[in-house]
Amino acid sequence: MLSTKAIRQELQGASVISDKVIEHIHEEGLLKIWVPQKYGGLGYRFEEGLKALFGWAETDGSFGWMLTLCAGANYFSRNIKPEVAQLLFTHSETCFGGSGMIGGTAEKQNDNTYVINGSWNFATGAPHLTHFTLNAKITDNGKSIIDEDGNEVIRSFIIKKEHAKIIPNWKSMGMKASGTYSFTIENVLISEDYSFVYDTFFTNDILDSIPFRVFADLTLLVNYLGIASHFIEEAEYIRPEIHFKSFAESVEKHLEKVLNISREVENILGDHKVISDDQQYEIHQYGVELVQKLSHQILTVYTQLGIRATDTNSVVYQVFCDYFTAAMHSNFRPSAEDLNFSF
Repeated sequence: MLSTKAIRQELQGASVISDKVIEHIHEEGLLKIWVPQKYGGLGYRFEEGLKALFGWAETDGSFGWMLTLCAGANYFSRNIKPEVAQLLFTHSETCFGGSGMIGGTAEKQNDNTYVINGSWNFATGAPHLTHFTLNAKITDNGKSIIDEDGNEVIRSFIIKKEHAKIIPNWKSMGMKASGTYSFTIENVLISEDYSFVYDTFFTNDILDSIPFRVFADLTLLVNYLGIASHFIEEAEYIRPEIHFKSFAESVEKHLEKVLNISREVENILGDHKVISDDQQYEIHQYGVELVQKLSHQILTVYTQLGIRATDTNSVVYQVFCDYFTAAMHSNFRPSAEDLNFSF
């Protein structure tokens, strides 16, 4: 088992998560926090999983981001047929990951199979995946199949890594070790058994009922808070005479609020009620505002750290870049109407 210090040393300045850290991830089963125990997973409750994600992001941005996105993809074990899930997750190193974009097509064949073609961006953890997940338009004779509401039919697919061509094109300033690469699929034949629909579940658990939007919002928020906590730690090391206590207390306060929300969500679902659209909107708006506040605070602190903080080999610079790369995720990007560029 690797300590926080050891993981940080392994990943400082790294362009890929090291074999030693990947071995630690598999030994501890970190990718299986959302996988049901009946499939060999850890079967964490929502709050328990969010606490783990916060700690991993606090350890290192790329480490936390890769685990969040790949463990999040392994959540889809709940969406696939039990016999397939059992087969896939008996292997301790099974690691799903992929892209949420609709980047290609799945041409329907006559025997419940599909031929997949396309290109997808931003598959976090790509060098370490055993299976790629992707969304594709269902086509028949080259034409999109339309549902009864007039929309193109979309399905998600699970593709073995040997059928995907990875394009190592991640050039961002931060999250450099996260392995967030593009990938292409060319003429790969896939059984319908290796496809799924987001809101169709083959398990019976409260976590199955959590709206995807809420799940995505809260798992990302604990990452931002974890990276912010690490940033404070490194800032105090550079400028110990500046007191960051109020910033640290704010991070702790918001972490507790996120965990409280997760408990409330599970309690509501446990009472066989639903999370209303208004509640989902309220959670999302809280996230948007929190990310804006965190970003402003980190920028304010960073400008007070001096020239040492601009050293591209320094830890604080890496954490700073990791945060603002992660903050570019479209999930919490404010609308154009909310932006004010006057000063």
